[in-house]
Amino acid sequence: MTQTHILVVDDDKEIRTLLGRYLVGQGFKVSVAADRHECEKMLDTGSFDLIVLDVMLPDGSGLEICRDLRNRRPAPAVILLTALKEEVDRIVGLELGADDYLAKPFNPRELTARIRAVLRRSIGPISDRPSVNLYRFAGYVLEPETRTIMNAAGEYIDLTGAEFDLLQVFLDRPGRVLSRDQLLDLTQGREREPFDRSIDVLISRLRKKLGEGPDCILVKTVRNGGYQLVVRVVADERFG
Repeated sequence: MTQTHILVVDDDKEIRTLLGRYLVGQGFKVSVAADRHECEKMLDTGSFDLIVLDVMLPDGSGLEICRDLRNRRPAPAVILLTALKEEVDRIVGLELGADDYLAKPFNPRELTARIRAVLRRSIGPISDRPSVNLYRFAGYVLEPETRTIMNAAGEYIDLTGAEFDLLQVFLDRPGRVLSRDQLLDLTQGREREPFDRSIDVLISRLRKKLGEGPDCILVKTVRNGGYQLVVRVVADERFG
């Protein structure tokens, strides 16, 4: 089995060293970079499953790296490291395609748990999901195994890993009202922090990418409840 390769990008040498050693001890292959230049050089010469990326770097922003990663195929998963009060940066990071974020200072055990949760979502289907070959809804066709979604015109829609997982949670539970806490637990395996807007950001991005408008509501906002997928879903079961 191929060892999962993680790139840690942080300008703090102590954090790079300690975190690198800790993650190696958890069974991961780890490379480290001190700034944007080193990060981009490593991305050009190596392959990574996940990047632990500090937002503030001496020669640029981790958010810019996150944005550029969307054009790579396959694109590695991203967990952003942010200062405790950088709420705006967290939201922008999610909008640019980050899979999760963690505020500094953090516990390495929590980061490891986040890494494993993101990797479970990006590498394969969640074990408790129904065995479904594809979903059909509102003119779209979503295939869980290939993690692709196509519109009625036969065009593929580019979703990030977090967006895809959130949509599949709704497709598994059509018509059910799901709270933000439930959605975070089902997609990321964690509890919602105070003022956590990550689910709202992902919902907004999904609506935009799926072309939702006043005449075509896919996900309904339920006041004091959460969100609800309100279109008909046909799930084709997998055989064999």
